[in-house]
Amino acid sequence: MDSTPDPKAPEPERPAQQHAEPDGVALRRLLAGLTAVRDGDLSLRLPDAPGVLGEISGVYNDMAERLSRLNAEVTRVAREVGTEGMLGGQAEVPQAVGAWRELADSVNAMAGNLTAQVRNIAQVTTAVARGDLTRTIAVDAQGEILELKNTVNTMVEQLSSFAAEVTRVAREVGTEGILGGQADVRGVSGTWRDLTDSVNFMAGNLTAQVRSIAQVATAVARGDLTRKTDVVARGEILELKSTVNTMVEQLSSFAGEVTRVAREVGTEGALGGQADVRGVSGTWRDLTDNVNVMAANLTGQVRSMAQVATAVARGDLSRRVTVEAAGEVAELVGALNAMVDTLSAFAAEVTRVAREVGTDGTLGGQARLPNVAGTWKDLTDSVNFMAHNLTSQVRNIAQVTTAVARGDLTRKIDVDARGEILELKNTVNTMVEQLSSFAAEVTRVAREVGTEGRLGGQAEVEGVSGTWKRLTENVNELAGNLTRQVRAIGEVTSAVTAGDLTRSVTVDASGEVADLKDNVNVMVESLRETTRANREQDWLKTHLARLTGMIQGRREPAAVAELLMDELCPLLGAQYGTCYLAESGPAENRPGGGPAEQPDDGGGDGPDRPALVRAAGYGHPEAGAPRRFGLGESLIGQAGRSRRPIAITELPPGYAEIRSGLGSGPPRELLIQPIAMEDRLLGVVEVATLHHFTDLHRDFLERLAQDIGTTLATLLANARTDELLQESQRLTAELQARSEQLVDGQEELRRSNAELGEKAELLAAQNRDIEAKNLQIEQARRELEERARQLTSASMYKSEFLANMSHELRTPLNSLLILAQLLAQNPEGNLTGKQVEYAEVIRSAGSDLLQLINDILDLSKVEAGKLDVTVEPFPLRELLDYVDTTFRPLAAEKNLEFRIGTAPGAPEELRTDQARLRQILRNLLSNAVKFTDRGFVELTVEAARPGELPTGQRESAAVAFRVQDSGIGIGADHLESIFGAFQQADGTTSRKYGGTGLGLSISRELARLLGGAVSAESVPGEGSCFTLLLPAPAPAEAAEPAEAAERRILVVEPDPPGLLTVLARSAVADRDTTVDSAADPDSALAALDRRPPRLIVLDLALPQDGARTLLAALERRPAPVPVIGHTTTPDAPLPDGDRLEITTGLDELRERVGKAAGPPADEPAPAAAPSDRAGRLAGRTVLVVDDDSRNVYALSAALEREGATALHAANGRTGLALLRAHPETDLVLMDLMMPELDGYAATAAIRESAEHANVPIIAVTAKALPDDRARSLAAGADDHLTKPVDTTHLITTVLHWLES
Repeated sequence: MDSTPDPKAPEPERPAQQHAEPDGVALRRLLAGLTAVRDGDLSLRLPDAPGVLGEISGVYNDMAERLSRLNAEVTRVAREVGTEGMLGGQAEVPQAVGAWRELADSVNAMAGNLTAQVRNIAQVTTAVARGDLTRTIAVDAQGEILELKNTVNTMVEQLSSFAAEVTRVAREVGTEGILGGQADVRGVSGTWRDLTDSVNFMAGNLTAQVRSIAQVATAVARGDLTRKTDVVARGEILELKSTVNTMVEQLSSFAGEVTRVAREVGTEGALGGQADVRGVSGTWRDLTDNVNVMAANLTGQVRSMAQVATAVARGDLSRRVTVEAAGEVAELVGALNAMVDTLSAFAAEVTRVAREVGTDGTLGGQARLPNVAGTWKDLTDSVNFMAHNLTSQVRNIAQVTTAVARGDLTRKIDVDARGEILELKNTVNTMVEQLSSFAAEVTRVAREVGTEGRLGGQAEVEGVSGTWKRLTENVNELAGNLTRQVRAIGEVTSAVTAGDLTRSVTVDASGEVADLKDNVNVMVESLRETTRANREQDWLKTHLARLTGMIQGRREPAAVAELLMDELCPLLGAQYGTCYLAESGPAENRPGGGPAEQPDDGGGDGPDRPALVRAAGYGHPEAGAPRRFGLGESLIGQAGRSRRPIAITELPPGYAEIRSGLGSGPPRELLIQPIAMEDRLLGVVEVATLHHFTDLHRDFLERLAQDIGTTLATLLANARTDELLQESQRLTAELQARSEQLVDGQEELRRSNAELGEKAELLAAQNRDIEAKNLQIEQARRELEERARQLTSASMYKSEFLANMSHELRTPLNSLLILAQLLAQNPEGNLTGKQVEYAEVIRSAGSDLLQLINDILDLSKVEAGKLDVTVEPFPLRELLDYVDTTFRPLAAEKNLEFRIGTAPGAPEELRTDQARLRQILRNLLSNAVKFTDRGFVELTVEAARPGELPTGQRESAAVAFRVQDSGIGIGADHLESIFGAFQQADGTTSRKYGGTGLGLSISRELARLLGGAVSAESVPGEGSCFTLLLPAPAPAEAAEPAEAAERRILVVEPDPPGLLTVLARSAVADRDTTVDSAADPDSALAALDRRPPRLIVLDLALPQDGARTLLAALERRPAPVPVIGHTTTPDAPLPDGDRLEITTGLDELRERVGKAAGPPADEPAPAAAPSDRAGRLAGRTVLVVDDDSRNVYALSAALEREGATALHAANGRTGLALLRAHPETDLVLMDLMMPELDGYAATAAIRESAEHANVPIIAVTAKALPDDRARSLAAGADDHLTKPVDTTHLITTVLHWLES
């Protein structure tokens, strides 16, 4: 042991003066110190001493000090570990060395081992105390600690087995209520066996006692208070038994009040009730008081908690339970308040997540509750997990539904899901599959019905039900309805085309189809009535002409009467008829036995009284029937005297009898018709029938009587002339004989003169007869003129019908085509490709219908001879380029080879109506492409062969356009019929290929108007060749004055091309107009002779007074050409002229030239992209005056797309008021056919208004006949557009007039 003193150790106190002590005293002090250390007293210190004793004292003091420190640390560790239970403590003796260090380390090692062992044992025992019997002591130990470890582990194992059994028995007895259970703990002995037996004994006793008490309690619970507990018991159970029995006895009286209070508080919810039990004391009084106190406390507590629970139930999480409580109720209050706090925080987070996910649609939100645990934590995690799952599922479903909304039916939901979300996923996937199938079927049906024209298609979507099934059925019903309606209308129109006007459209329809049905039925009815009337008129005219022609060759009235009866009765359906002729004396006294003139219709009995003698009969019995009637005698004579027909519609029985070889019967109706010429009675016709006469029969008989009267009068005049001629010849012969006898005497001469006077009188009478005949001829001429007037009226009615039909069809077509074009252009880009395709199909179908209307109008114009032809020269290459551009894509669609060729000798320039020539070639080439499925279509232009030209034209030159194809061909028996209106090769052609059969008919008529012809050659199955022959232009052919001027402007100015030429060309830059120049009047007149222009722009400052010279020459020409003169010196003397319009400014000149040149060419320019056209009418106001709301909507949509502001008026009167209310109006689109005030009157009223006289007016109307444009321009309109209007053409025209 190192005896070196610690330099840091405190030095022992030294006395002020040290005196040497004896060695014995020092040793006794040392012995006392060692004894104190031995006895555990480490507080004693030795004083300093000199020498060795001093050193010994220092070592002792240092040792005591170190032991004191060691003792303090060991004591502290022992106190902390052994007394205070603070395990883990370590002794800290930093200056200890040697054995003291080893002692300190041993103490620390012991403390560490003990800490680990105790802590492990404590963990196991704590787990056992907490009911966890799965833990065992695993720390290393030795000796008794090891035994303790094993004992504790064995105890834990046995306790685990014992606890399981006891738990089972306790669960069965105490929880499940299964009494009689016994613990079966195997492999135990000693205390555990005794404990097991005690538990089982306890369970058995408890079972018997509890069952007995339960029986009593059950009886009490059932209201039986007579039962007592009689089981053997001891101790507290016995006391319980006695208490129960006593309780049962006293409970009977107590039960009433308590039951009442319990009923009020616990059942009826009437809190605040108190038990009032009279005559009780002791426990029952206390019990009663306790019940009342309990009821009062419970009332206050429950009411407070109810208020909070009610607030929570109502969503108010700000309330708390503030009532005073103790025990479990206090815990319940605390738990309830904690629950409200947690629920408030939880509700806030869940509400936020629900709002973000369910309301705001912000998926991916998570609830954040940092200070919750247990169920709330699980609930929060569940909500977050639910939100996350819902987010991923909804996003996946949204992606699929978005794809479906965009038309992509290939996407499926592939996110994991369960429960109803899985059902939704499967439902959506099934929906997408069914929708894909449904879309495919509906697209197929729409394509077949709407595009390919194959009616009758039905969508077949298997495995669908509910809405999809109903939607499929609705689509099928729509297709079926459309099929039935279109087929019904098609059958009726086909029947009408075939001449069957008895059919009408009877299919059920609504909306515009119903309007179309009604229009078709009205059209068919009108055609039926017109056809019937025409048929009746044709029947009348035909048979009148036939009978009149048959009678013309007869010279005997009797023969005429017989022929009349033989022909008239079968025509009228009469089985009985007689014809009476008028005469004034015995027939045998008159040559020919014909009727004579009647000077009057008076009576009298003289032999010269006019009479009616039967001259012929039909089915009339000769025997017993009177042959002669005087005027006024019977109905025959009465009709002759009154000159009016007599009709008896219902003859009495026995009136007459019509006989045949099989039998006889009475007639039912009788007609008596007088025949007269002016006031001269010629005869009477009587007819009877077994049936009834129609109005047509009566009209025919009346008109025939007029014609027969004329014929009979002519015959009588001829007969009289013959008589007079014979008499004249006889007298002439006598005159000659008497002339020879003149020599016999003057007396004879006087007689001859007298006879000659008589002959002169006879000749005068003959002249009078001839004058009467001329009068009859004049009357016949007037009748022919009347019939011509009637034919003109019929033609006018036909034209009016066509105009009305065109107007009524073009009006809805206008809005349909405009809106379809706007949809097809898809400026917003919000339509799918299929929807744009649908709009294109609608527009194509409307264009086809418009073409059909135009064809019908063209056919009517051709038949009426009113089709205008504008002859102008143009290059052949321009025509061929148009054909190639138009028909090569059509041929490519059907994989056909399309060829265009020109043979040597074909002219480079043609002189004809280019528009009509294009129309003919369009019809021929369209048919060639339509009826050719494979092979080629070819157009060849060459000089016509001499044998092809018609007779009389073989000396003139002609050009041939041959359209050849390898199509189905046409039979020889149909080559001529196909050129008839509404005719095709056979009935199957129109059903397979469509069409109306008007194209070739119009083409032949147009070719005839152009001076040419159309012919056809064909072989069935090999193809056809249609040839169009047109006159070829002669070399250097001069323009005829009557030909219309082409779109050319001639500028006459010095040193051309100058300023005026440049300005004119810029004014017509966007129009198909040519600008030529001339420097003087001679060159200008030469240019006029070559090609007459539409307008002349004249510089009035031409040298040598050239302007006056040119104007004077123009005045002498028959074809007027307007002239716009320009001058920069308006004060100078200017030439005058009827055709001269003078301008002084270049802007004014540009405007005049642009207006005179007219709008751009009729061919619409390619549609620009929406972004290029947008805003061209921005800031402009356009007034649309139209009574059809559909056209207003369509025109407004087209204008507003270009940025214009559209105003609407339903008639002319409203339009005038709106124009006055909006002086900023820039242009007016005026319909012509409107109620109240039509477009013509409204246009004239605007032009009369000084304020709006210069506002451009464009007539937009469905009236498409040639005179309609001239009439609208005459009313004051600036331009005329025919419905349906192409939107591009409309906007271009509006821009033209706005800029002008």
